Amino acid sequence: MLFYEPLFLTVFPAVYASYLLAAGAPARKWMLLVASTLFYLWGEPVFVLVLFASTALDYALSFHLSDPTRLARRRLALAGGIAGNLAILIVYKYADFIAQNLNLALAPLSAQRVPLLHLALPIGVSFVVFEKITYLVDTYRGTSRPAATFTDYCLFVLFFPKLLAGPILKYHEMKDQIAKPPAVEWSDFATGFLRFSRGLGRKLLIADPLGNFVNTVFAADPASLGTGYAWLGLGSFTLQIYFDFAGYSDMAIGLARMLGFSLKENFNSPYVARSMTEFWRRWHISLTTWIRDYLYKPLGGNREGEARTYLNLWICFLLSGLWHGASWNFVLWGAYNGLFLTLDRLFLRDALARCGTLISTGITLFIVMMGWAIFRSDSPAHLTTFVSVLFGASPASHALEIPPEVPCALAVGAAISLLPATPLYPALIRSYEKRVSMRALTAAALVLIYVLSTARSVAVPFQPFIYFRF
Repeated sequence: MLFYEPLFLTVFPAVYASYLLAAGAPARKWMLLVASTLFYLWGEPVFVLVLFASTALDYALSFHLSDPTRLARRRLALAGGIAGNLAILIVYKYADFIAQNLNLALAPLSAQRVPLLHLALPIGVSFVVFEKITYLVDTYRGTSRPAATFTDYCLFVLFFPKLLAGPILKYHEMKDQIAKPPAVEWSDFATGFLRFSRGLGRKLLIADPLGNFVNTVFAADPASLGTGYAWLGLGSFTLQIYFDFAGYSDMAIGLARMLGFSLKENFNSPYVARSMTEFWRRWHISLTTWIRDYLYKPLGGNREGEARTYLNLWICFLLSGLWHGASWNFVLWGAYNGLFLTLDRLFLRDALARCGTLISTGITLFIVMMGWAIFRSDSPAHLTTFVSVLFGASPASHALEIPPEVPCALAVGAAISLLPATPLYPALIRSYEKRVSMRALTAAALVLIYVLSTARSVAVPFQPFIYFRF
């Protein structure tokens, strides 16, 4: 079930009204758990059983991850818990990818082919698994204690606003809100609804119109595209993936706030970054933080010399690419980002800092866009031809129909994305903070965006969030 489906927009108000009437924190907790379970059950009726079984295993193991349990037993419990969660990812997400590549490698030997499982990828499985690993590792480290009750841990795993595509949460940051869901105040509803409306507009009014055109461009033979159409398609995808994913994060944070919960931010104007290092501090912040805390630092971080630091960066971003999908283009995308993060540490970040805001932001955005070309291409062959077309290697002049909503969505999306890099932005923020009229105008605009987005959700077939695939 998607946040902007007519079904959700119809059912949620009734559930929300019941939640507001619930007497006491225990009743609110149980309502949230039941609602979250039904929310996920609607889309994943089989996998939800696997998820509950895995959650029960995590909870049981967490009591063997801290003192007074012997260290050897704690390590065994941690390894078992992490292996069990990774096994879910491997079976559902990577088994066929591994089998296909094995079959390809063994084909010259005429060996028996490894059968494919053809399992459907459960929505949000990568996000859920990372959160569950976080719980186990933090308990082992002593950062948090085991959940007070199994109900608390289930609610942490299944909390529906963030369930499908993050932000990736840490149990110790949420445990107090989960143990005793706070009473909802008027400010929670107002702030949360407006934030939800912003995300709804980002998704339905910008990302989806661009997405239809992006699909047309990348489904075409790249050799038949002209350079202009290739750049228009890539620019459209650059904005689509940002507004699609940031839109989901807005909706998740907004829904959680309407329920009285506070979630951390997941995006911070990534396209105004002046280096790739800064970009990854602004893009999908919860994933970047996860990689830093649970992969980069355990590998040694930057504590063991420059060469090891570069290796650790590459390992982290190769795995980050693989986390995004079971395909070689995602692995290549991870390696590409690892390369530029390494170059940042060597010289590139300092060089860009000397170039001024306009040039450094433009170069960084160009690097990011080339990365999105890798991300969106279906195969290395498609990528190679598409990139050559971008740089004028194709004489083709095949015309594509550009829907009238695409230029508008591009212009609005680009303006919103790049506005924080301009001198106008701080003045607008100050005006918003000081003037009641500016805040009222913003609220009215967001309500209008909600109405327009809801109308579009009814009239136009919906497109799933891009990150649901991961």
